[in-house]
Amino acid sequence: MKNPISLIFLSLCIFVNVEAKVIPPNYNFSLDQLDMFLPGKKMGPIIEKYGIGDLMSREGATNVFRLFLKYDRYRFPVMVQVYNNTVLDFVADLPSYFLHDIYHQSLINRYGKQDNYHRVGEQAVYIWNDKANSRHVYAGACTITCFAVYYAARINTPPQGIPKYTSILERMVLFEQNKEVDLKR
Repeated sequence: MKNPISLIFLSLCIFVNVEAKVIPPNYNFSLDQLDMFLPGKKMGPIIEKYGIGDLMSREGATNVFRLFLKYDRYRFPVMVQVYNNTVLDFVADLPSYFLHDIYHQSLINRYGKQDNYHRVGEQAVYIWNDKANSRHVYAGACTITCFAVYYAARINTPPQGIPKYTSILERMVLFEQNKEVDLKR
């Protein structure tokens, strides 16, 4: 006679449907949720949906706000630069549990294959130039798995009247470069 424990286990396996399907946390995220932050859009609908956010900087008629995009299981910051109520650029600091392959493919589906690709350490930076007067930049990184880091878009031709336009992403890079220089002193 067979072992009664293994017989019970075998009969349980027949009646219990065990599946190991893993659904990524960003399976229902759509780039459409970032459409209102795209360059050239008006700030009014953003304020209606997310509030005014935190004022990060003000230079004349140019303001930088930090808002939090919330949906279902995720919440992440979006910094948006506005000139006279018109979006100039934004940077979305994407949750690390967003899978790179899914996010990158959604950008390819929308804008086509990237124009430039650079690898910096363990990060890859993808750039789409001149898509509806905008430049789109996406970064992903890999450790054990590959994940999204940030997504940014900036206006290619800023409106008349801006004395000196620097996107949020460029400011962040300049800050990091200066921080590294300051650490070496």
